[in-house]
Amino acid sequence: MELLLLGLVGALAWKLCKLWRTPHDAPLRSVTLCLLCATLSYPIAMPGGATGVDTVAGHGATKLVQNVLLLVSMYFLMCFYLYSAADEEASRRRANKEAVAVVAVVVVITLAAVSVPHEVFAGSFSTADMTVPQIAVFYGGAGCYLTYVLGIAARWTRTYARMSRRPHATGLWMAAVGLGAMAVACAIRAVIVAVRWADIEVPQRLMAAVAFLLVASILLFTAGITYSGVRARISSSKLWLQHRRDYRRLAALWELLAEAFPDNVLPPASSSAHDRRRARGVHRRYHRRIVEIRDGLVAISPYLLVDGTGIPAPDVDSDELAARLRRASARVKEGAPVPRRAVPLAMTLGSDRAADVKQLIAVSDALVTDRATPLTIKEAPC
Repeated sequence: MELLLLGLVGALAWKLCKLWRTPHDAPLRSVTLCLLCATLSYPIAMPGGATGVDTVAGHGATKLVQNVLLLVSMYFLMCFYLYSAADEEASRRRANKEAVAVVAVVVVITLAAVSVPHEVFAGSFSTADMTVPQIAVFYGGAGCYLTYVLGIAARWTRTYARMSRRPHATGLWMAAVGLGAMAVACAIRAVIVAVRWADIEVPQRLMAAVAFLLVASILLFTAGITYSGVRARISSSKLWLQHRRDYRRLAALWELLAEAFPDNVLPPASSSAHDRRRARGVHRRYHRRIVEIRDGLVAISPYLLVDGTGIPAPDVDSDELAARLRRASARVKEGAPVPRRAVPLAMTLGSDRAADVKQLIAVSDALVTDRATPLTIKEAPC
């Protein structure tokens, strides 16, 4: 139960963050409300929550509130698919029809629950006396509605999974399997209600297995609807760490070029506090450093030409290029005139951007290894 609640809370928190950014997204709002109702239903069913609800609303109210929340969560799940599959007006009309259906089911199970003494209504699904018609209607009505919604949702999710690509398809298939398993579990529980209504005993192991299937399928569904978002966040975190690491490793090369050509250091775009905070982001600082290094290499490239030939320096290893950059930087600081025009040296370091950055990092590492004197230049404030 704790693991299930933790999964629901995590999924709900993720969807609430997305809904805060896009509050007018109807499908997102529906799935968030679905998770909210499902999450609220579980603390109410726990001993502390059950005691509090029963104290305020009377004995047996906990079970009724929990089931109503589950039914409402299924309604919002249906709305999610409706708003995703059709235009807004058609979705609203179908959602209104489905609202009538869920309200009718809620009214039926509420009347069934309040029409029997709370002693009869007490207990769990496995211990309830299904020979009492109201109890059978309560569990059977809720189970049939859950089976209906979950079955339709599983079919729609499977359709979307076939149309999607990874990683979205993977998450949708997980959600489809979870929904299908939940529908099967609810259908089995409805059959168990009918069997027990006929006063036929059902093995406890079977009911325990169905309860386990229901919990496992909910966890799988929760994992499915958050899979693509979690995976995207993990990929984003990996990229953030890589840019942070590369930014630091490029420091030696940037310092050498910035000391030789301080005018190439880009000034802050704005003096506002908001822009300064954004400029301090890892990705912005990383790309800014790449741009400043490229400008610095273009500016220093004339000093790397082979003396007297007019031919750019040949392709050399990182250590040799680092040594030449040091000598060229020293000539710049000594005020030596520019021997020739600039050449696109930075473009010869790699066949694409990733290879270029890799080569720049190798040169920067070589500068750190073979650094003769410490550099004191400081980066301009972001």
